[in-house]
Amino acid sequence: MDLLAQEILPEEYFITDEPYFEPVGDEIAIFTAAYKNKLPILLKGPTGCGKTRFMEYMAWSLKRPLITVSCHDDLTASDLVGRYLITNGETVWVDGPLAKSVRAGAICYLDEVVEARKDTTVVIHPLADDRRVLPMEKRGLVLEATDDFCLAMSYNPGYQSVLKDLKQSTRQRFVALEFDYPNFATEQKILEKEAGIEQELAKNLVKFAQMTRNLKGSGLDEGASTRLLVHAALLIKEGIHPVAACKGAIAQALTDDPEMLSAVNELSASLF
Repeated sequence: MDLLAQEILPEEYFITDEPYFEPVGDEIAIFTAAYKNKLPILLKGPTGCGKTRFMEYMAWSLKRPLITVSCHDDLTASDLVGRYLITNGETVWVDGPLAKSVRAGAICYLDEVVEARKDTTVVIHPLADDRRVLPMEKRGLVLEATDDFCLAMSYNPGYQSVLKDLKQSTRQRFVALEFDYPNFATEQKILEKEAGIEQELAKNLVKFAQMTRNLKGSGLDEGASTRLLVHAALLIKEGIHPVAACKGAIAQALTDDPEMLSAVNELSASLF
């Protein structure tokens, strides 16, 4: 085991102001209970439904630093753990975000983890069971996680495929929280709060979002997310016409297909 001194992360990793998060169930209580019992957490849900905001809220609530890793096709185990680099003519070891989190007792959030290369699960597994250790093979060390460390991951089941799926051997190590778009009243409240818009406008934007979500699987891979609704609302608040705002912030983000773009734009025109 490597019992080196605890790393002190700079203030940028701490969330000092309370993020706005509107709970839709018992996700806060479950996350808190899992954290207290040193259990890793898996967030499941579509893009833009509030998973990242929830993680920011929990980091603020638990007063722990948050290190977020946006996973992608080229992300390797070395990117997470660390590697040797040449600096000023000398070879030095540089910790990756996972190693930093383990040393500092931070919350490490692997966003869209299925996008990463398969070898990343090799280093995740020992951290996600009762061992709570991080093997550092290149250094011949094993880091032992502090009591404050928390491993959290997210992925979108809607984009699952044979090539990009989370194995059962990985899934069954985690406490899973399922996220979805909020109900009508909650989503309306979020728009009013986040964008500072009037009730009637927020209501029509949510109606529009639900229309696009009904097209999922019938031309659209995903409907309008809450995030995209906030973007449109902010444009409207700055004086952009609602139809133009919905076209730029939502329709163009959802599809490049001319026929689907026309259909989605017609939906917004019918409301605004």
